[in-house]
Amino acid sequence: MSALLLVIHVVVCIALIIIVLLQAGKGAEIGASFGSGGSNTVFGASGGQSFMSKMTAGAAIIFMLTSLTLAYFHGQPGASSVMPENLAPQTQAAPQAPAEAPVTTQPEETKN
Repeated sequence: MSALLLVIHVVVCIALIIIVLLQAGKGAEIGASFGSGGSNTVFGASGGQSFMSKMTAGAAIIFMLTSLTLAYFHGQPGASSVMPENLAPQTQAAPQAPAEAPVTTQPEETKN
């Protein structure tokens, strides 16, 4: 059931992205209506919802429901996890000193 829910969640997520990108921005409607004498629509009632806004609301509701359901299922004790249960204890190794000290050479003095 969790796998089916995850597939639905991903499909709805992609659909929501596409639906939002296909919608026209509100700025375009406002800018177009100032010169056309339709300023009543800018400041007045916006009318009914369009088909795209209804699809956006429906996809958003399904997305939130699947998100909450997946979080509930995976938050229960005994739920599968991507982290392994038996981790080996990590031992901290002491920092090792270098094998040899670096040799520094000083330039020889030149005699004039």
